[in-house]
Amino acid sequence: MRVLGIDPGIAIVGFGFVDKEGHRLVPVQYGSIQTEAHKDPAIRLKEIYESAIHLIDKYEPDAVAIEKLFFNKNVTTALTVGQARGVLMLAAVQKGVSIAEYTPLQVKQAVVGYGGAEKKQVQEMVRMLLKLSAVPKPDDVADALAIAICHAHSAALQMKMNGASKP
Repeated sequence: MRVLGIDPGIAIVGFGFVDKEGHRLVPVQYGSIQTEAHKDPAIRLKEIYESAIHLIDKYEPDAVAIEKLFFNKNVTTALTVGQARGVLMLAAVQKGVSIAEYTPLQVKQAVVGYGGAEKKQVQEMVRMLLKLSAVPKPDDVADALAIAICHAHSAALQMKMNGASKP
């Protein structure tokens, strides 16, 4: 199973493709989509959408896992992140790829085993689980890989539960 993990944003979208092969997690490709702050927001969203379509076409994920919007005190940031999430989800749906959403708490629990884990702990576990030489930068990329790992674990658990419930 190949999962595309996405950490949405308007300036930086972190992405990471992870293959789950049995009990192993294998990084396929990871990086970021970055847009320039001086550009019109609609143009930035178009660039994010087009980049997402290109990535989905190139790496053909079985599922897209995206972080649920965490509403902080900055309403403007929350709105633009929500818009970016929307175009990313649209790209996945248009390509026929299923979407799963996870809260930061769920991602931390899946990757570290503790919902109150610090960002550095999550990043280090991503590095270790994927056998990377260094923590991916910027932070959004490590976050996207963590989201992909969360879905890989969650999907495997769901498949086991579905199999166990059949007579």
